[in-house]
Amino acid sequence: MDNFIVSARKYRPATFRSVVGQSQVTETLKNAIQRGQLAHAYLFCGPRGVGKTTCARIFAKAINCSNPVDNEACGECESCKSFNEGRSFNIHELDAASNTGVDSIRDLIDQVRVPPQVGRYSVFIIDEVHMLSQAAFNAFLKTLEEPPAHAIFILATTEKHKILPTILSRCQIYDFNRIKVEDAVDYLRYIANQEGVESDDESLNLIAQKADGAMRDALSMFDKAVAFCSGKLEFKSVAHTLNVLDYDTYFRALSLIKSGDYQQLLLMLDEVLRSGFSASTFLSGLLDHLRDLLICKSPQTVSLLELSGSIAERYKMQSGEWSPDALFDLMSLLSEVEITLRSATNQRLHIELGLMKACSMGEKKNDFDEVGFSLPELLPDVAAGTQTAERVQVATPAPTKVAESPAPTAPAAAQPLPQSSTPAPKPQKPTSTAMLGVSIGAVLSGAHAEQAEAEEKGPTHIDPQSEEKMTAARDAFLEKLKNSRPRLAIALSAMTVSENKICATVPSLPLYEELMRNRGEIVGTMAEVSGVDGVIEVEIIINESKDNSRPITREDRYAFLVQRNPELKELIRSLDLEVE
Repeated sequence: MDNFIVSARKYRPATFRSVVGQSQVTETLKNAIQRGQLAHAYLFCGPRGVGKTTCARIFAKAINCSNPVDNEACGECESCKSFNEGRSFNIHELDAASNTGVDSIRDLIDQVRVPPQVGRYSVFIIDEVHMLSQAAFNAFLKTLEEPPAHAIFILATTEKHKILPTILSRCQIYDFNRIKVEDAVDYLRYIANQEGVESDDESLNLIAQKADGAMRDALSMFDKAVAFCSGKLEFKSVAHTLNVLDYDTYFRALSLIKSGDYQQLLLMLDEVLRSGFSASTFLSGLLDHLRDLLICKSPQTVSLLELSGSIAERYKMQSGEWSPDALFDLMSLLSEVEITLRSATNQRLHIELGLMKACSMGEKKNDFDEVGFSLPELLPDVAAGTQTAERVQVATPAPTKVAESPAPTAPAAAQPLPQSSTPAPKPQKPTSTAMLGVSIGAVLSGAHAEQAEAEEKGPTHIDPQSEEKMTAARDAFLEKLKNSRPRLAIALSAMTVSENKICATVPSLPLYEELMRNRGEIVGTMAEVSGVDGVIEVEIIINESKDNSRPITREDRYAFLVQRNPELKELIRSLDLEVE
């Protein structure tokens, strides 16, 4: 059996034009050779596996070539042959990671004094130069600044920030880029053709993405995938051997999140975990998927999608199903889950809770998209202090009907309740109102959408005993709401009932928004408790002059505590705490 040579060594570039993705470096070096403007020290820095040492060898070989062709080494002269065979005395390589001390630098300085026997230059390539000790750097300074005319130093490092500024100032610095995915795919396709390996673009693209800009890593993964797939690269097999989930998993996960089907999503997570993938791998891939969907939303950023072919079209298609706000919210939620996943005692339960929250978020976004509701549209005139009245369909588990009765010109007169000992508030001029009309019969009966639409076109049904039923059920309604939603119960504690309308006055916009977000639950619960079969309207009035004696929102509670004890604010500031 012949000795196998890994692709990273077998297909290592031997000329400047064969270097992948570093044209800004290779063109500069070729021009320097052509003009004879060779510096005495170079520093090649950049990520791992992008060609720093390779370019140093090509450059050293080219400047010693007797018959260069287009500023490239000919490969036929004695200097080129000796270099190819590993017996050149003009090119010296030093691994600074294993020669970190002053003694190694002293030996190097002694070698620098010896002129080359063949060729014009003695080239010293020092790899991982940042590993040299402080004393070694200091011993190297003088020689690096004023070497003999025949000596050229090429330093290579992945951590430029660890090198002394005095060393940097003595070198020409060349920054190497990460290899682009498309460049890596082209080179992998070339190698696959040379080796007679069948491959598809999706498989090569996956390898290039997994390599994260390092060509050497990509070639190592290519060899591993070829060995696993027996010479024929298929996407699912390559994804399995590289421990990467395929795209279909994430497309399906996003579809389940959008539909709110958390049961199927948990089953899919179980399938992923049983396949040997970790929860963090799945979560990280899902975040990358959301990022790709987000950049597909704009023609200016779609070029950042490092995918091609049918996969890119699938991303664009699914991206059209989501709004940017929904994607932002999902990314924010899952990022928090990922951050806290490592410290969680039960990681599986932690990620399952996060996915269920994502499903509820996706379901709410879908409901808002269907009814066309958004808070800015609902409150166009709040800032101006005017009165608005609107009727909107509520996102509820069952189909609902919109009541198309004309908006009142002024809020109905609030009636004091006999059950409540609290006196009715004095009429105040509202700064903003919003009104909601829902067909409770459709909500409670679970009628089909077609029936609801047909009812919408007919006359609006109002229970003639709405006021009596709701007044009688008021305390029971508040008690039930207190158990499930105590903040809503406090906000509605002073509500009044007039005909088929629930009236509530709130002192601030945040509390108004809280009630508006939960108005569907208010109407449904009130209808269930009172037994009203017909339209129930909700009128919420913002009255900032109303005495806010009971702090409800977080901001109100904080202000109330500070008012009672002003030293609390100074304590929070001194301890650098945040109000939560």
